[in-house]
Amino acid sequence: MTSAAHILYGVPHSLYTGKTRAYLRKQGIVYEERTPASPEFREQIMPVIGRSIIPVVVTPDGEIIQDTVDILDHFEAKGARVSAYPPGARQRVLAHVLELYAVVTLSRHAMHYRWSYFDQQEAFLVDAFARGSGREAAEAVMRRMASYLPGLGVTPETIPVIEESYRLLLANLEAHFSVHPYLFGGEPSVGDYGLFGPLFAHLGRDPVPADQMKREAPRVARWVERMNAPDPDLPEYRDYPPAYLDGDAVPETLAPLLAQVAEELLPEAEAKLAAFRAFVEANDPQEGAPVAPKPHQRVIGLTASSFRGVACETVLQPYMLYLWQRVTDAWEALEPRAADEVRQYLGRFGLDRLLTAERPIRVERRNHIEVWGPRQGASLAG
Repeated sequence: MTSAAHILYGVPHSLYTGKTRAYLRKQGIVYEERTPASPEFREQIMPVIGRSIIPVVVTPDGEIIQDTVDILDHFEAKGARVSAYPPGARQRVLAHVLELYAVVTLSRHAMHYRWSYFDQQEAFLVDAFARGSGREAAEAVMRRMASYLPGLGVTPETIPVIEESYRLLLANLEAHFSVHPYLFGGEPSVGDYGLFGPLFAHLGRDPVPADQMKREAPRVARWVERMNAPDPDLPEYRDYPPAYLDGDAVPETLAPLLAQVAEELLPEAEAKLAAFRAFVEANDPQEGAPVAPKPHQRVIGLTASSFRGVACETVLQPYMLYLWQRVTDAWEALEPRAADEVRQYLGRFGLDRLLTAERPIRVERRNHIEVWGPRQGASLAG
């Protein structure tokens, strides 16, 4: 794209910085990484984006882009070396489903293993958080991060099923990566980048979950390495072409993973969708209005939910709708025959409910924050 360096503001232990960094490397985009402790971040970036949040990319011509979705879409629009959005209808919609799952579900795993096991990995975490800010500031940030666990549904009751889920996830991915280097063949999709965020920055770096990954799922650990490489990195896959699988093929080795996604994502997503409907009915949010009173706020309440059959209460974030729309927008852009084929395939796992669920309102991103979009009726596609 350009030989001039972009600036990436982020930190090594950040989930979303990891996703963005991997994409920049795969695309051959020249960048310089700086931490948000840099004076330039406080003086030049925060006045524009209105809050302290990473990652942020600054282009050589000074454009500021925040949020991994917006960052990837920016470079995709410019002409990516290899698009993260597969050309096949099934592959593309499923990639967005996995992107949604990574944020809604796997953020819980990432935060649980990082903070519930703090005593066993304190030196590693303190070193990571104190870089550039000092121990006192790091401890304040770590306390705040750990305080988010209840709102993510991490409780004494859910921890056993979260850890059961992590073991199952590793097993399902291990079986797939034993045959294929990425989710849909020889190139990473937006689904790979989505899963990579939690599976690298927290689960693949923090000592406790990373040790488990390496012991139980070495192919997953190798995929984490591969996602960080600037090339396809396929030496152990003899003659495997660095391309998406032909014919919009979805490997059968992904079926157990998709079944797990359905079991874990759908109950929470549908409970939150009901809560969004109630919120919209009660508050009548106006199109273009910020989703929260202050830019740094991304939560509008709590809602009863469940994870793997265990009741919990989790935060209600409009950003979930923003990611869910990427699933339905990709599907609704298809020709009717392709849309029906995709719906039938997702129906094998019950994931077609994501396509047809009635959504009360859209969520957009403008000026680096989430805002309410137009009111919605039932899905129009199909």
